[in-house]
Amino acid sequence: MTSCISVRNLRKQYGRKQVLKGMTFDIDSGRVLGLIGPNGAGKTTLIKALLGLTRCEGELTVSGLDPWRQRDQLMQEISFIADVAILPGWLSVRNAISFVEGVHPRFQRDKAERYLAKTKLAPELLVSEMSKGMVAQLHLALVMAIDAKLLVLDEPTLGLDILYRKQFYQDLLEEYFDQQKTILISTHQVEEIEQILTDVMLIRDGQLVLQQDLEGLHGRFVEVTVNPDSIAQARLLKPVAERSLFGQQRMMFDSVPTTELAQLGTLHRATLSDIYVALMQGDQP
Repeated sequence: MTSCISVRNLRKQYGRKQVLKGMTFDIDSGRVLGLIGPNGAGKTTLIKALLGLTRCEGELTVSGLDPWRQRDQLMQEISFIADVAILPGWLSVRNAISFVEGVHPRFQRDKAERYLAKTKLAPELLVSEMSKGMVAQLHLALVMAIDAKLLVLDEPTLGLDILYRKQFYQDLLEEYFDQQKTILISTHQVEEIEQILTDVMLIRDGQLVLQQDLEGLHGRFVEVTVNPDSIAQARLLKPVAERSLFGQQRMMFDSVPTTELAQLGTLHRATLSDIYVALMQGDQP
């Protein structure tokens, strides 16, 4: 498996504030990665670095290219949807397609039109006449029609209702993703993306807290509803988190054998959101 993104000791400082503190990681091609962290963790700065929008210290390559020095070439390999992406109200669906077709050499008009045929977005419909969900569908149609190796999504479904959010991610996997493409999703809606991720990266205060494939993650972290007479014994195993739930103590453990944990109480599969909260305790949401 080849690396789509390779990062070594990436650092970024604004004035006296260091926002990226020596991050090192690789992301293989053909993966769907969730980039997750609290506000101010450094997610936006990292995404800007990947897109060549800010210069950082350290080593960084995306599809084998230096984003800062080779940005023009890199933009042929990347698609991007931001939470602040705004289309002008006077733009029609037809004109949006024609514009992207004119500026991106790897845009496939027929693919965009096939996807839009499944929606209520008529060719002459103006952006000013669309709901937020319709605008998201138009954005998705445009980026899915670009034969890019990397798709970066920064809060792509912000402000959408749950029906549009679920449909957005379903369409993304069915219409765009394959083993040659990589998708990076930065979002606070952890529960909604867990089922589509292959990997997760948790960052906090400019540092990498955890990078793991989902299968390995669920093998590492286990929650236990601890029997009252086993609480002291459980705490000796150093749980990463502990909470009271309906009068019972529930603890989360990292890399403790399940045969040992089963003696303490009832085992539960830890969700990604549970793990996120456990590892980010003390940070503001």
